[in-house]
Amino acid sequence: MSLLEIAQLTGGYGETDILNGIDLTVEQGEILTVAGTNGAGKSTLAKAVMGLLPRASGRIALDGTDILAEPVERRLALGIAYVPQVGNVFASLSVLENLQVVQGVRDAKARIAELLDAFPALSERRRARAGSLSGGERQQLAFARALMARPRLMILDEPTAALAPARVADSFERIRALPALGVSVLMVEQRARQALSVSDRGCILDGGKVAMLGAAAGLLADERAAALYLGRAGGA
Repeated sequence: MSLLEIAQLTGGYGETDILNGIDLTVEQGEILTVAGTNGAGKSTLAKAVMGLLPRASGRIALDGTDILAEPVERRLALGIAYVPQVGNVFASLSVLENLQVVQGVRDAKARIAELLDAFPALSERRRARAGSLSGGERQQLAFARALMARPRLMILDEPTAALAPARVADSFERIRALPALGVSVLMVEQRARQALSVSDRGCILDGGKVAMLGAAAGLLADERAAALYLGRAGGA
């Protein structure tokens, strides 16, 4: 059984459908990258899985249980974490306070200590306001906050979008390490080649539908994928 199963997912905003019948799975311990051109429905898909899309129909199942009608809070409790592209930390709170405000965490103090050990840059700046962090440090804090509740699935929406180019490779290496922490990953990313290089599988959306799906290495080697969606080797 797949950890996450999406079947015939349709939805959008108002009366306009952005997603047009998506079938997709995420397996336990897997990193799946969702790529595609602007407007293909990538971020809309991430929001639908998290329960943030105003209108959705079809099936979204976690461990075989349909969660399509469940509110965001229930999906969080079931083990889904979401790191949006923007607004992913509380800028006016300190690093430590950003972690402390996460609710329902077993042994919260010990968990915070674990995460500060895992993110040394945050440990050094635990008293600093999140708004004063660099883009890379802020992203680390967003990841740490998402990991506080020990999720089984993390949804990352454009995780490298606000990073300086020098920090992008570091970010992908952190994402590559997430399955070792017991976390599967559904990642939406414009830097498709770099994202696929740390992924197990990839999905390319076009017009709100799955245009290509397969092993990440296969998509990277696919001439059609390169020509239409990924750009040539050496590009973003």
